[in-house]
Amino acid sequence: MNAPLTPAQAWQPLPASAWDSAAARHLLRRAGWAARPEDVARAVAEGLPATLDRLFPATPPAFPRPVFMIKAEERLALLRPKKRAATTPEERRIVDRDERELERLASIEFSLKWLQAAADPDRSAYEKWVLFLADVYVVAFEKVRRADYHYLHRDLLRTLGAGPAPALTKAISRSPAMIDYLDLSRSSKRAPNENFARELFELFVLGEGHYTETDIKQAARAFAGYRYYKNGFRLEVRASDTGPKTVFGQSGAWTGDEVIDLAYAQTAATTFLPREMARFYLTETPPPPEFFAPLGAKWRASNLELRSLCHAFFGSTLFYHPDYRANYIKSPVHYLLGLIQDLRLDLTPLPRATLQPLRQMGQNLLEPPNVRGWVGGRLWINSSTLAARRQLARTLCNPLEEETLNADERLELTAARDAGRSRFTVDDDRIRDLASLGPRGVADRLCDFFLPVAVTPAYRATVVDSIEAAPRAEHEERVRRATIAVLQSPEYQLC
Repeated sequence: MNAPLTPAQAWQPLPASAWDSAAARHLLRRAGWAARPEDVARAVAEGLPATLDRLFPATPPAFPRPVFMIKAEERLALLRPKKRAATTPEERRIVDRDERELERLASIEFSLKWLQAAADPDRSAYEKWVLFLADVYVVAFEKVRRADYHYLHRDLLRTLGAGPAPALTKAISRSPAMIDYLDLSRSSKRAPNENFARELFELFVLGEGHYTETDIKQAARAFAGYRYYKNGFRLEVRASDTGPKTVFGQSGAWTGDEVIDLAYAQTAATTFLPREMARFYLTETPPPPEFFAPLGAKWRASNLELRSLCHAFFGSTLFYHPDYRANYIKSPVHYLLGLIQDLRLDLTPLPRATLQPLRQMGQNLLEPPNVRGWVGGRLWINSSTLAARRQLARTLCNPLEEETLNADERLELTAARDAGRSRFTVDDDRIRDLASLGPRGVADRLCDFFLPVAVTPAYRATVVDSIEAAPRAEHEERVRRATIAVLQSPEYQLC
């Protein structure tokens, strides 16, 4: 680390004198997706504490259940009795097929609506926080094929994501998606399933090395009988285990909630989540857990409130250290939404224009690769995913070819336009306006607005030359190509 910080210095608040436009751009690009000039100016004028209050509000913004999901649930409610009444394998197969298709379409709608919400600069930071929490409390659509369960799971992360961490974890233990994903629905007193207890300690609260196999086996008994029915969560008394259990050396007739409290009482609980935050927001190789002890102590003093943790983390001297600026590879979601915000576009409401590129870049919103979530960092980049990123930049910087769309896609575009969202790609008028700045003005706009690094004079001159070399008739097309080249550049992949 350049000019190393001690653990005690790292988590001190950033001095007010160090809060400037460069620091604001770093915060907005790391906590959110992009740093638009007007947002930077607002953050500088407000100051860091007020900016963090706004980015991580005490009352998170609501995310209503998507309309198609509501309609799908109504149709599914009619299909499920038909499945029970099916008398032949063929009848059941037909109902199963219809159910799968409805759930698939509902999951697509949910993903699109979330991306639209996350693209709103006023809520980007908190929605990215929800994405981080979803990468901790992992569930996957491949196993839990209920779009409504995924909505409820993310809604818990959103509504409780600013409060005390133990309360969130207790709610997640009752999440229908988590109950199905980690097999709590099959756990009973006679045969306690250990999946949830293991992930609770290893991936949610403590990290490896801070529990024993006995702790897992004993804790699993406390979660036996957790069930989710159409009317909500219920502890199935006949399947539950009310006997004494010994967890972390303490004995008692612990319930699931009490086991979670025991886990958060461990010292490792105060450093695990902050270190995961550092890995998600700051660096692929965070400092060792003991480096986070001072931050963990602050967090403990706040009653483990997650909003307080965000303020301490994003307001710290460490977060703004030069070693952590403009050197972190954007995730596919970050790359997509960063482009949307930088180019001042509306998210195209078409799966093949949004969700398909995300999959090609390596990130399906509802399909993390395993219980550990996405690793990220350099693993985001290979020849295939880099080609997908380049294609996405090219697509967004050229007019939308509506004649290639099918009837359903055209209806979706019409509905979006009726709702006031119509700027899906960079059209010719936008390129013409940019070209009017002249070659040097274009180069300054592209380099200073889009890139997180201060480019060399030679880099800037290359952009200028690529535009000046064009005949007058090709000037606007060269400006478009220069824009695409900058958005495809290695520098733009970083934040």
